[in-house]
Amino acid sequence: MTDKLPAITGFPPIVSDNARILILGTMPGVESLRQQQYYAHPRNAFWPIMATLLGCNLTADYSQRKQCLLSNDIALWDVLQSCFRPGSLDAAIEQSTIIVNDFSAFFSAHPKLSVVYFNGGGAEKLFKRHVLKELGSQFPELIYQRLPSTSPAYAALSFSDKLAAWQAITVGKGDL
Repeated sequence: MTDKLPAITGFPPIVSDNARILILGTMPGVESLRQQQYYAHPRNAFWPIMATLLGCNLTADYSQRKQCLLSNDIALWDVLQSCFRPGSLDAAIEQSTIIVNDFSAFFSAHPKLSVVYFNGGGAEKLFKRHVLKELGSQFPELIYQRLPSTSPAYAALSFSDKLAAWQAITVGKGDL
């Protein structure tokens, strides 16, 4: 089964030394992998939400959108480093093929991080199952919160409902 699927490898994090917020997805989807850009699917709400909340230019090129995150002390990464998955759905990830990113090294290298937001339940579930138990009590100051998935596959909420929930990344930002 897995010998017929291509291995999927995620992207390096978008992060600066000043990052205080980390947004975690699961693994880039097919369109993101094709374009080598986080959240590249045209119907994914991630970049429109960031443009609205942070004042970023939605039509800017990818490097400028990444810079907008960085200038707002936001880092972006995925829970998984690699896996086998046909298509883009988290539910299709073959659990036995999961390799997670090295969060112990990441959190150690970025000590200003204080909040980790999960882009959907899939990212949160994988992080809790494969990462949190390994971290143990290593980073007790980190706060974790799940936000609704920005994926077009998650249609239970409208864009405005997703936007309202994602405002959490800006609430109290000055206090972090």
